[in-house]
Parts: sequence; C-alpha cells; structure tokens
Amino acid sequence: MLNKNTIDIIKSTVPVLEVHGTAITKRFYERLFTNHPELLNIFNHANQKQGRQQTALANAVYAAAVNIDKLEAILPVVKQIAHKHRSLGVLPEHYPIVGENLLAAIKEVLGDAATEEILQAWAEAYGVIADAFIGVEAEMYEQAERQAGGWAGYRAFHIAKKIKESDVITSFYLVPQDGQALAGFEPGQYVSVKMDIPGERNTHIRQYSLSDAPGKPYYRISVKEESGDLNRTAGKVSVYLHEQVKPGDVLWLSAPAGDFTLNQKDTRPVVLISGGVGLTPMISMLNTLAETAPDRQVTFIHAAQNGNVHAMKEHVEELARKNPQVSAYWVYNQPTEQDRTNQTFHKEGYIDLEWLQSKVPTTEASFYFCGPVPFMKAMNRALQTWGIAAADIHYEFFGPAGSLE
Repeated sequence: MLNKNTIDIIKSTVPVLEVHGTAITKRFYERLFTNHPELLNIFNHANQKQGRQQTALANAVYAAAVNIDKLEAILPVVKQIAHKHRSLGVLPEHYPIVGENLLAAIKEVLGDAATEEILQAWAEAYGVIADAFIGVEAEMYEQAERQAGGWAGYRAFHIAKKIKESDVITSFYLVPQDGQALAGFEPGQYVSVKMDIPGERNTHIRQYSLSDAPGKPYYRISVKEESGDLNRTAGKVSVYLHEQVKPGDVLWLSAPAGDFTLNQKDTRPVVLISGGVGLTPMISMLNTLAETAPDRQVTFIHAAQNGNVHAMKEHVEELARKNPQVSAYWVYNQPTEQDRTNQTFHKEGYIDLEWLQSKVPTTEASFYFCGPVPFMKAMNRALQTWGIAAADIHYEFFGPAGSLE
C-alpha cells in the first residue's frame, strides 16, 4: 500500500501528465528499444509508428495517477491489458526494465520539475502497479496452460485451409501440428500469431480475433490485408499472410485471450454491430448464438465500403434464413453499381441513430460493436444518445486501447 504522502505527490502530477503524458511515453519507448532492442520482438512496430502505443500508455499512466488512491477502479483496464500481455509473452522480468526507462523518461521530459521526491513517489507507485499486473498475469498464464487443450508460450499450427472471403479479407483454418486437443475459448477472444518474416530483423507478433464459434477442430482467423496508402505503410504481417503463406505452412500461436467476450448467460436480445474487419469477433459471437441460443433474438449489422470488400455475407444470410431469430442488415458507404442493381444492401451511407432505431426492436438488449475507431466513436455516441445503459455497451479496440469519448 502507498502512504498518504506518496499518494498526494502522485495526484499532484496529474495536470502535468495531462499535458506531457504522450511526450513522456514517446521518449520512454525510444529509450526502451535503444537499451533493450530484444523487446522489439514483442511490440507491434506499426502501432509505434502510428503513435497508438504511446497514446495508450499515456492514457494508462494518467488513469493510474488519477486513481492512485483507489487502484481497484482501474482493475478492468489492468485485466484488459494483462490479457494482451499474456498473449504476447510479457514476463515479470520485463517490469523492472519498463520502470527504469519510464522514470528516466519522466526525468528527461520534465527536467527540473521532476524532483527527487516526485521520482521516488512514482517509483513506489510503479512498483505497486507492476505487482498488480504481474499477479493478474501469473493467474492468466497458469489458466492458459492448465486448461484442457491449453499450452504455454507459442504452439505450432499448420494451415489446413486458406479461404478468400472478400477482396481484402482471407480466412486461415489452423490445426495443431501436434495433433493434440485444442483449448476452448470465449466468442470474441483472439490469438497472437508470431512470425519470422524473411528479410526482417525482428520477430513480428499480431493479434487476430478468432472468427468462428468455439468447439471446432480448428481455430479460424480472418485477416484483412493492410496494403497501405499515402498516410499509412503496409502491414508487414497481413501482407505476408495474404501473399506468401499457403496451406500446409506453420504458424505459431499463443493460447486464446481477451476480455471482449459474449455474455452467454444473458438471455436478452443481442445486437452485433461491425465495421470492416471488425466483423471477425462478431461472426464468432453470431455463430455461437446460432448454435447454442435458438431462443435469443440477434440483430447483426455490418458496415462496409461495398460488396467487394464485404466478407462472409453469404454465410450470415444463410444463418438468418435458417434461424428466424436472426436478422441481418448491410450498410455500404460506397456501393458499386452492381450492389445497387442487385439491391444487396439495406442502407447507403453510414449507420445513424434513426436508422438503428428502425432496425433494433428493443433497447432492452446487450450491444457489441467493433471496427475502425471513427466507426466505434459514432456507434458509442449513438447508443449513449439512445439511452443505452453503459453496462450494456461492449466494444473492442484492434490494437492499443483508445478513447471513444
């Protein structure tokens, strides 16, 4: 436990973190990778380049400072990050390295304003927060290994099938190379894929949602090829998976993780809303509901540019035909002429509250959404405006957590 003086000092730094938080975390990562380049084998380089990792860490540090006298308030965030850490292979020995470089970054950015008293307080606070993460992650590592079909670290899977789902999304069906049992998972969870790409100095790890219901003899991931544009470099792993990896090749996976999961004990209607490749965890949830909850009303809404990039459309429509409790709707913001001619979508443009209200039969439901950050911000605003209770709004960021406010 932290004493009152330490807590008061930490709280006094909140305004400074609000202004300089991202500068501190940017400098932290520069120091970390200079001093410990081996950690580049764990971190997502693309998120570093885009600044998402720095912003996410700055938000986490700020939240810890604000809640330093009631750290239980940030336990949900701790668990969310701990899932990612366990999936990536973050270990207890990494935490002192992080602490050392974080404190040094605070000192460098704040200069004389970072007094010895402030640095000592933050060292104590970091120790408490690190212990919380280490404890939660230790339980997660044990659970991942000891569950039926579970394992520690990374396990070899061969690609049984590679199926093109749209112009930009391809599914990979993955079967354990050792022929042993496959761990179960909760609909909405993800796996980490560790890859050594020819010509790349570092190992690359990416997390992909499992896109089918649990209980199958395989895992399925459905990956969007991030080909890049003027504002963003191409995704090295997704491009390699699409263009180079073939059936029979081996991928290394960590056990399933993640806290964005379908509440299967809830019997109320459920609304699944996705944008782009954000449909992958939603398909897992939908397939699970169709198999196990025939009395639970499901509204499935997907937004895409057009039919060319709309993955798994036929699959969802077939589920809706066979399961009268399932309704499915498509929203295209750039429909093709063929889309218009064949009337293959229900709305042109974007999902808005008025349209949402016309398709969702009740507010007494649980809402799940996933997609690009602007899409998720729009969905969050719409649901809040509609008066949906915060406890019934669930969402997932692909990559470092951000803010929807």
